[in-house]
Amino acid sequence: MEKIKGISIHDLYLFLTIGYSDPMKRVFIADAHLRSPSDDNYQLLLHFLSDIRGTVKTLFILGDLFEFWIGYDEKTFPHYLPVLDSLQKLAESGVEIVYFEGNHDFHLGKFFSETLRATIYTKPAILDLDGKRVYICHGDQINIQDYGYRLLRFLLHSRATKALFPLFPSSLVFSIAKHLSCRSKKHHQERNKKKDYKSLLKRFADSQFNNGCDAIVTAHFHFPHLSIAENGETLLSLGDWITQFTYGELSSGKFSLHSYR
Repeated sequence: MEKIKGISIHDLYLFLTIGYSDPMKRVFIADAHLRSPSDDNYQLLLHFLSDIRGTVKTLFILGDLFEFWIGYDEKTFPHYLPVLDSLQKLAESGVEIVYFEGNHDFHLGKFFSETLRATIYTKPAILDLDGKRVYICHGDQINIQDYGYRLLRFLLHSRATKALFPLFPSSLVFSIAKHLSCRSKKHHQERNKKKDYKSLLKRFADSQFNNGCDAIVTAHFHFPHLSIAENGETLLSLGDWITQFTYGELSSGKFSLHSYR
């Protein structure tokens, strides 16, 4: 690529149009619960994915990008083709995609593992990022006292369930998923009024700091929050991409929380 005094034309263009961007920057998003391409949050996410193309090293998706994706291939989800196309363009531009499965999207299938060549985590993981030990999860397992959900999660994520899902008509599974989604949304609103998520997340983060982690990045609670202690211990809760449009960044060893709107 042609360069001007050591600066590539492409980098100069990015600097002039969108400002300086750290090519090693990592971006974290979660909880878009995408449904229809006509929805505002869906369209805004497409713009966001286009904007970060070529400007970040890694896109971390911490689950529930979709309202429902379980056990089928991408042809079963025509309403998700626009966002899948955007993710594919990201991957082709050199952006690494890392997907932590949520409670609405799991058993993702070959499109993610083969077409996108995404790294897929079915459970929380501790990764070394910028010299930091970072605990990353969707967050649906943080509340260890939610025994009913933990049992349901175990059953849904089992290999037997993964094998059984494709045997049922997708229309039937979608109907069941829609019903469960409506119930989950209602219960989530009720829980928001009763639960102190900030305290719950802080207790969990403290336990991971005691285990040697430097940072915790989570989603699921639709609660945007960033706290950084004097010693650098960091708790980042991503919020959602439904009404808040919040996302996290890790650049030059520092976490930050942003809103796209």
